[in-house]
Amino acid sequence: MNHFEKIRAAIIDRGLDAMLLTEQANRFYAAGFHSTGTDALVLVTKKGNYYFTDARYIEAAEQNVQDAAIALASRERSYAELVNEVITMENIVRVGFDDAHMTVADHVRYKEKLHCALVSASATMAQLRIVKDDEEITAMIAAQRIAEKALQDVLCEIRVGITEKEIAALLVYRMLRYGAENVSFDPIVASGPNGSVPHAVPTDRRICAGEFVTLDFGCIYHGYCSDMTRTIAIGKVSDEMRHVYDTVLRAQKAGIAATRAGVSCRSVDAAARDVITMAGYGAYFTHSYGHGLGVEVHEAPNISDASEKILPAGAVTSAEPGIYIPGYFGVRIEDVVVVREDGCEVITTAPKDLLTVRA
Repeated sequence: MNHFEKIRAAIIDRGLDAMLLTEQANRFYAAGFHSTGTDALVLVTKKGNYYFTDARYIEAAEQNVQDAAIALASRERSYAELVNEVITMENIVRVGFDDAHMTVADHVRYKEKLHCALVSASATMAQLRIVKDDEEITAMIAAQRIAEKALQDVLCEIRVGITEKEIAALLVYRMLRYGAENVSFDPIVASGPNGSVPHAVPTDRRICAGEFVTLDFGCIYHGYCSDMTRTIAIGKVSDEMRHVYDTVLRAQKAGIAATRAGVSCRSVDAAARDVITMAGYGAYFTHSYGHGLGVEVHEAPNISDASEKILPAGAVTSAEPGIYIPGYFGVRIEDVVVVREDGCEVITTAPKDLLTVRA
């Protein structure tokens, strides 16, 4: 899977001659091949596609990158020299680059060495990546199914006395066993009072009876991410805890019902946030309702109360309201949805009713 043609159409529309991609996620989006850090460069022009990398990745690139000319960067023939060869050959003047990710040092170096004008184009790349094609959505659904299968296994292992770290390790192992290429982020496992920290780091704390455990995790399949959160009860929990859970679930359902192409991110956030506020927990919903995901687990759009951006059909976003009561507990429920013209398609299939495991 590559998106050279989609990028080419965008550079022509913007009056650019080429797009220079140095950032890891944008390189993968363009070429469909993963290499770490700054160890490659993608150049898309009006006439062609180019993938430049070093000796560590050249053989793999030659085997996996399609529809592009591939060349080896070395001390004798630097990335800048390779790009300049194309600039001269195609009479390139204006080149877009991913300014939101390129370091100042790299920008200074490329500005000095490249025979062209560098034009900020991160916003263009972000906008392209918002709308997913069928192949991207298929990969994300597959990643979601792997995560859900891992969850089913891990639920059988959760018991009083197991630690947060042990649960996190089990999730990672199961996702990799079921075909994930990697995790899309380090799993969050937060029990009891740790659950009031939205992005808690798993600790050696042992699970106790009568508390919630929040599991937030996902994996990568064919380069695309899944992301989900479930909060489970360990034995019998208090009436307030169950009420908070039900409130978060109602809020999530309200946000999902409001999600469709043509509405603002802010209005979707408001649909969920209003439910939590009306229940008296507004001060404890401390993050945005959701975010886009794809090649990265967090990418545009951000579905927050501060964003007036309009959701397009084909965007893939999370739906994850939460309530976090400091020092007591937290609840978050997260699904992933595909925005459609007449609503949204929930691609997460794991049950959302409060699940209780035996204490």
